[in-house]
Amino acid sequence: MRALSPAEAGKRRGLRRMKAVASAALVVATLVYVLARWQSGRGAGWAGYVEAAAEAAMIGALADWFAVTALFRRPLGLPIPHTAIIPNRKEALGRSLGEFVGENFLSESVVRTRLRAVGLSTRLGAWLSDPAHADRLAHEAGGMIRGALSVLDDDKVRQVLTEALTRRLEAMPAGPPAGRLLARYVEADAHRPVVNLLAQRGVDWLVDHPEAIEQAVESEAPGWTPRFLDERLARRVHRELLRVARAVRDEPNHAARRAVDAYLAKLADDLCKDPEVMASADRFKNELLTHPATEEAAVAAWAALRRMILEGFTAEDGDLRGRLSEAVRSLGQRLNEDARLREKADGWVEGAAVYVVSTYRSEITALITDTVNAWDGEETSRKIEIQIGRDLQFIRINGTVVGALAGLLIYTLTRLSDLAH
Repeated sequence: MRALSPAEAGKRRGLRRMKAVASAALVVATLVYVLARWQSGRGAGWAGYVEAAAEAAMIGALADWFAVTALFRRPLGLPIPHTAIIPNRKEALGRSLGEFVGENFLSESVVRTRLRAVGLSTRLGAWLSDPAHADRLAHEAGGMIRGALSVLDDDKVRQVLTEALTRRLEAMPAGPPAGRLLARYVEADAHRPVVNLLAQRGVDWLVDHPEAIEQAVESEAPGWTPRFLDERLARRVHRELLRVARAVRDEPNHAARRAVDAYLAKLADDLCKDPEVMASADRFKNELLTHPATEEAAVAAWAALRRMILEGFTAEDGDLRGRLSEAVRSLGQRLNEDARLREKADGWVEGAAVYVVSTYRSEITALITDTVNAWDGEETSRKIEIQIGRDLQFIRINGTVVGALAGLLIYTLTRLSDLAH
């Protein structure tokens, strides 16, 4: 038999005290009956009333003792039918308890009513808006994230990320998404900074490397031309190229810029519609995915992300930890101030709770039923008696008192009836 917990031991002591009180009431009624019976035999008129009350009190006390005892065991060990109800009908009681909980505590109406009465979003908003609570939540979240990262195998994570990314991108056509993205960039002039940068770099290169132009011109000049003529031509070509490059850099509507815009717009359209260009984009994508540099980039990205997360959540003034705390406080303030958001949050919680209750009600009630069925009959009886037996002893006491009053009333009415005749 399982040892009692301190709480159960205290309840059992209270049960024993109440049993003693109820039994003492029966003993007192018996003694009063004996004394009244003795006085009645000696001719005392009042003794009949006391005798009748004491007799009825004994009957009430014994009847209620039998009823209470029959719940948990066989009275006096006798095999009387419909006794030891809890040990013998444990399975039926478990099923009934499960059905009772399912119908009265796990119904949709009960769950929604209870959650509305709680005002969960209001309480949550007040709790989250407290800076101390927000910091604590951010600290705990950081601890969980650090713990999760510490148990992860970096090599496996990198492998999973690389394989997942590769499979996902291999299954996607590269042309249409790239074409749509490029078209939006061109329409929004988002490519202009890149063109500006390239134009400036072109000007800078021409300024810094005039000899490269001279060498190119001289290498292509015929051998019979004078050297001074070649040099003069090279300088002229360099000046012209530098003029054109500066014009491209400085004039937003330059013909070269318009040509770049037109080319990018045409490329964006071809990526979405031209089969050859789309096939070329897919080949380029596949070559890029299988290149060793791609895996190295994934490894470096994961390492950088892991380091950033650890550093951001480890320090007391870590950036990520501070941002998370601020986001938590902001959410709490929004819940406090925005009634529509509170209504939505309550709706989400109610919907989730109702879904869980509706979907898993049978599993929850089965847990109650299976748990009760797994209990030993005597152990079950003992557990229940310890929990509610003390209150049941009041039934015995009340039975004694009510029996005495009923017996006295019946005897009095009988005597009055006899006197009337």
